[in-house]
Amino acid sequence: MNICYLVLVTRTPAFRDEVGAAHVHFLDTLRANDQLLLTGGFTDKTGGAYVLHNIADRAAAQAIVDADPLMVQGSATATVHEWSTR
Repeated sequence: MNICYLVLVTRTPAFRDEVGAAHVHFLDTLRANDQLLLTGGFTDKTGGAYVLHNIADRAAAQAIVDADPLMVQGSATATVHEWSTR
């Protein structure tokens, strides 16, 4: 059993397209550090999701999500779910 963290992201009314590039760079850095398993946007453009792995615990996962430029700039909110995968 592996523990991952499912991050569900929802755009806010304050969403700004220009924050998207910083968000993509943020995700690329997580991928390079082998902390990002999967990512993608919802087809209705309301947000997206990503899966973190190789993270110490839920608090560490939350700290990573809190540093996401989408959250820092107020363009989105996120919920983090601890997820047991096989």
